[in-house]
Formats: sequence, structure tokens, C-alpha cells
Amino acid sequence: MKRFIIFAKRLKRYQNHVSKSTFKQNLYIWAESYFYRPNFTQKLLSFILLPLSLIYAFVIYIKKYTSKEKDLGIKILSIGNLSLGGSGKTPLGIAIANEFDGAFIILRGYGRSSKGLVKVCVNGQILTDVKTSGDEAMEYAISVKNTNVIVSENRDEAIYEAKKMGARYIILDDGFGKFHIKKFNILIQPNPLPALNFTIPSGAYRYPVGFYRFGDFIAKEGVSHFRKTQIFNQTDKMLLVTAIANPTRLEPFFNQTVAQIFYPDHHDFNKQELAKLLSSYKATSLLMTQKDFVKVKDFNLPISLIKLHTTLSNELKNAIKQAI
Repeated sequence: MKRFIIFAKRLKRYQNHVSKSTFKQNLYIWAESYFYRPNFTQKLLSFILLPLSLIYAFVIYIKKYTSKEKDLGIKILSIGNLSLGGSGKTPLGIAIANEFDGAFIILRGYGRSSKGLVKVCVNGQILTDVKTSGDEAMEYAISVKNTNVIVSENRDEAIYEAKKMGARYIILDDGFGKFHIKKFNILIQPNPLPALNFTIPSGAYRYPVGFYRFGDFIAKEGVSHFRKTQIFNQTDKMLLVTAIANPTRLEPFFNQTVAQIFYPDHHDFNKQELAKLLSSYKATSLLMTQKDFVKVKDFNLPISLIKLHTTLSNELKNAIKQAI
């Protein structure tokens, strides 16, 4: 309870900040509370919306059971989750790609300004900027040695292209919902879990909770994989600024910062807004994640970087070896 009260106070501080900003930011922070720490009114709203959630879940079941799996002729690892927001898919994908050579990483490229199939990185050579690739694709490109990264709305097309280019296997980021593709499904359980086990709009689940049974491996932080963080270029007065899904995962860093500013997932930062925040809070640096950093690295602003290193358990390594 004490931890929740502390978080609520920080959330109030953030709400005071975004009241001067966009409606989208206000909506985002409300949704974070609604899905993960609902108050009584939000819980009531959740139950009122249950008929819509049942319809949504029914549609997802129909999609799943009417999809016929197709073998695309290459081993595919899908890293996904059942809920909205971040659960650590990209860090886990990076760890797998660094552990097992020969991966082509394929993802949709959320938040990018481009359309269609784009080769972001080929044999370790980055071919685009972050606006064209999207933040997660660029994070893969700079975090995996000699990697190959493709973004495309059409995952089938990207997989065929990767085969032509000599891929040993595919890592499909956020690919669970591609029910027609034959693949090895790694499903990550989020931490923290959503407050209610309902699909949207009553809860945070994109797929019914029962769909965990379709996972070939259920990944749990602290069991199947382990995360270690370190702050580089730490300063006395850091301002935490982030645009990741479920930013409450960064709560361990709150006490080391003068304030915490949350933006919607994939927010496109600009130098002026960040410089203004530094001045407003009299901060000596911006504390950011690697996903945020790829969008601001050329701004020439003081950045303290949260570096995340993910390691795999022997159980997960063995499961992947058998899958690929």
C-alpha cells in the first residue's frame, strides 16, 4: 500500500505536467492507471464495458480458429505477449539474437514515418534513420552485432525477403497474432500484470488470458530470463524522461531523479521540448532508456543512459536451440 501511495503522488506530479501539454498525453496516463492501478470509478467503467470485451474476445477466437498455419520454409521465433504495452519483447529479442547467430529480425516498425518494406540494417550496416525505421527497429540495429533488421506491415513479405538474403532463422518481434504463420511462440508474462484479466476495452489484454496455452514457451522475468540495468553518465540531478509502454517498470529509478516525465509509447521527441524540460527542472541530464536514446542521440543534450542487459536461462536457451 505504501508503494502505491508513493506512486500515486508521483503520478499526480506527472498529471500536473501534462495538463499543460496534449490531450493524447493526458489520455495515455489515464489509460496506464485504468489498466494497471484502477480506482473504483475505473473499475466500474471496466465492468460496464464488459459486453464489448466479450465481443472483442469472440472475434479474436474466430480469427485464431479460422487461421490455417502455413510453413514459410524457415525457422521462426515469435516473441510476443498477450497484453497491451511493453513487457520486454525487444530486450529479450536482442538477447536471443546476440546468443544465436544468423537471425533476421522482422517487426512492423511502430511509430515510423515510412511505409512498406524497409531494410533498416544489413550485416550490421545501418541504412536508414530512426524516423524511417522506428525506435524499436533502430534499437535492434545498434544493439545486435552484424545484425539484419527489416520492418514491414506485411510480415510474410519480409520473411520471404529475409530467406532470399540468407537468413538462418527469423526473430518475429510482436508476432503472436500472426496465427497463419507457423512459428515457435515465446510469450512473455508482463511485470506488473494487468489489474483485471479482461480483454480490451475492459482490461489490458489484446488476446484472452487463456491464449497462454498457445505459447510454446512462457517467459517470465527472473525465471527464464534475467535483466540487469546500469546507468551510464550518471549525474547529480537527472530528469527521467521516457516514451515506453508501461513506464512504471522504471520505478526503481524514481528516487534517483528530480522528476519523472512520461510520454506515450513511440513519442517523437524534439530537441526544443527536451531542452525546455532540462531548464524547467534545473536538471543536469536526462535519464533515458535505450529505446528513447536512439531518437535523441544527435540532439547534443546531456543524457544519462539506462543500459539493460538481458541474459537467458539454460531452459530458454535449450528451447530455442530445439526450435531453430
